[in-house]
Amino acid sequence: MMNQLPAPGEAGAGFTLLEVLIAFVIASLALGVVFGAGLESLRGVAIASRYEQAVSRARSHLDAAGARLVIRDEQGDDGSGFRWHETIRAVETSRLHEGSTPATRFGAPATLTLYAITARITWRDGKSAREVRLDTSRLGAAAADAWSGTQLETEAPAIPED
Repeated sequence: MMNQLPAPGEAGAGFTLLEVLIAFVIASLALGVVFGAGLESLRGVAIASRYEQAVSRARSHLDAAGARLVIRDEQGDDGSGFRWHETIRAVETSRLHEGSTPATRFGAPATLTLYAITARITWRDGKSAREVRLDTSRLGAAAADAWSGTQLETEAPAIPED
């Protein structure tokens, strides 16, 4: 007895070549979608990592700017493809009355200035330009001529040596 192939349409006939090809096409389309989603999520992780680095760099610039309140508008290269832009401007200057606060009784500055500080970090991501901007306000001592609006820098006064 010879094994004969079942006639088409009978039970146990198996898959035709066309059915196998269609199954491969469907499987390859599904795998393409899965791989595409995986690649897109990896790209999203890389973008989020760059934003995290940019926020950290902007915070560092804000901290450094708050330590030395000088009216300025500066920019430069921050490394690893990042650029920084830092702006400090005086918003308002107010005089305190001598002896009105415990600080002015002990020789603290009698004129205070509110400074607006902005730190921007920019970088390129392929063809897209990206940016992180952080803003804060700091209260600092004003220079002697700050009331006239020409205040340029505030630093701690030098302590005379005896």
